[in-house]
Amino acid sequence: MRPCYLFMPRRQLITTVILTFFLSSCALFPEPAPYSPYYFVTAAPDATATPTPFQPYQPISLANSQATQTLPTLPPPLVTATPFPTATQPSSAQPAADVVTQPQPVLVDVPEAVTFLLLGSDVRSGASFRTDTLLIAIVRPGDGQVSLVSIPRDLWVNIPTVGMQRINTAYQYGEYSGYPGAGAGLLKDTILYNFGVQIDHTVMVDFNGFRKTVDTIGGIDLPISCPYTDWRMLDPSYDPENENNWFLYTAGPGLLHMDGDLALWYARSRKRSNDFDRGRRQQEVIRSIYGQALRTDSISRIPQLYSDLSSSFTTDLGLADVLKLSPLALHLSNADIRSYYIAGDLVTSWITPGGAYVLLPNTELIQQMLTQAMSASPRQQEREKISVEIQNGSPNDGWDALVAERLNYAGYQTSFQPADNRSHAVSLLYDLTADQDRTRSSSLLAVLGLPESALVSVPSKNSKVSYAIIAGADYNPCFDPAAMTP
Repeated sequence: MRPCYLFMPRRQLITTVILTFFLSSCALFPEPAPYSPYYFVTAAPDATATPTPFQPYQPISLANSQATQTLPTLPPPLVTATPFPTATQPSSAQPAADVVTQPQPVLVDVPEAVTFLLLGSDVRSGASFRTDTLLIAIVRPGDGQVSLVSIPRDLWVNIPTVGMQRINTAYQYGEYSGYPGAGAGLLKDTILYNFGVQIDHTVMVDFNGFRKTVDTIGGIDLPISCPYTDWRMLDPSYDPENENNWFLYTAGPGLLHMDGDLALWYARSRKRSNDFDRGRRQQEVIRSIYGQALRTDSISRIPQLYSDLSSSFTTDLGLADVLKLSPLALHLSNADIRSYYIAGDLVTSWITPGGAYVLLPNTELIQQMLTQAMSASPRQQEREKISVEIQNGSPNDGWDALVAERLNYAGYQTSFQPADNRSHAVSLLYDLTADQDRTRSSSLLAVLGLPESALVSVPSKNSKVSYAIIAGADYNPCFDPAAMTP
């Protein structure tokens, strides 16, 4: 079994977020150990590149760091663990030159926000493991908004009592060093120290529990806007070391119904992509589980689901806690979820003096992003007031769901109506508003990837929706979720 963790706050949460992350956290499991026939290797970064300065939290010099990244086993505790010590002591994994003088963390000012941390561990044979998937979920109950932030496993951060290491090693260091709160405590303090974000309570879900959860709610209908191809097992019970048991599988574009095994593959695989793309797919799965929970009225089935799945997770939240918050669940939709990724100009590829491939965080930009993610979005609130009706006029089944996914990422509320026919060659956006605000319609066209010529002005005082889009055969469903954040 591979454990997967979800950290939960002490304050009251929106129940659907609690339930959904119970149901979806193991979608974040990383892939099995690489097998030589199909292991995808990305190009190494330039070893001569100068890293971006690590500000404002850089108590030691990167130039002096010698990272030991293999971690087959860890020795007994090497330091006396305290949450934020004044210095680290030298160890076999940290040279004597690296003495860490750590200031008190500066908290990001985030009123009325609560946070989750979802982790996927690469536990295999033996004692060594890493949390290779990390995702922060930020909930603002008062505003009815949720933000998801994907963190790459190779992010090079300052781990309290340890020094500069990949962020995915923090949990294991905490487990073996006697750190207060063990692995969870050290990883939470690592995020707090480097980025000023407080993380709270824990839920642990096992590997098979995710498959069982997805199957229990009847599977998920996942809108896949950009096709994804990767190696997949012919059957999960087959020997993964036998290359004949693998085949190339392409998912999408379209609306694909997934059982637990297929959903797990889609969220985990990265042989032919990378960790950044996997973070995108993991957020897609979380959104789809949430939508499925609402469509199938899983909220009313919380007691039964809790009973059926309680053996698959361990949490400090009881059934009574979940039931007390359940009425709030009906006020959230996928349009209320914003997606963020620590990628692009927020990180810089670098090779350590020890030869390890890592990503240096641009801390200032990351903190700006986190502050945005943890704050209410007036732009999203405005877009939620704009209703968009979607009609699939293309010959492609599920294209209306792909349009809705795109609009939801951008913060728009959507509804569906059948088109008069499925032979529309060109996509059109009908502006049914009374005021015909061209700035607003142009913004919507940009989100949809349509030209200005696709706009049709039909002012109406009695229309129940603001806009209607007919997706034609020319509609291109593929989009970048990071560019859609309102």
